[in-house]
Amino acid sequence: MTAGATDPAGAAEAVAPDGAAEPVGTPEPVEPTDPVGPAAPQPIGIALTPTGDAAVDARLRRLADADHLPASGHLQVYEDVHRGLRDALAALDQRPGPPAPSSTTHDNRS
Repeated sequence: MTAGATDPAGAAEAVAPDGAAEPVGTPEPVEPTDPVGPAAPQPIGIALTPTGDAAVDARLRRLADADHLPASGHLQVYEDVHRGLRDALAALDQRPGPPAPSSTTHDNRS
């Protein structure tokens, strides 16, 4: 082909000094000068307010462990905390509470 001619695919070609055809407009690969990897884990800094229930408070404090893990490790922490909170909630059903009111009424009016 001649200088500035286009091939059937429509790509322009230029003639190099040695007479070989070279594609025009093909970008050169660019090497990053400062490779950037994933950012290090950063704590999100959420303050926890005590709930008054030691088991619940311990589980909520466990969430802080995710601050020091990459995102791939968060799921394990969240599942552990969820399981512990679910168990603490289920334990509330097992605790004896005050006796239920009687369903029978005693109306002794004469």
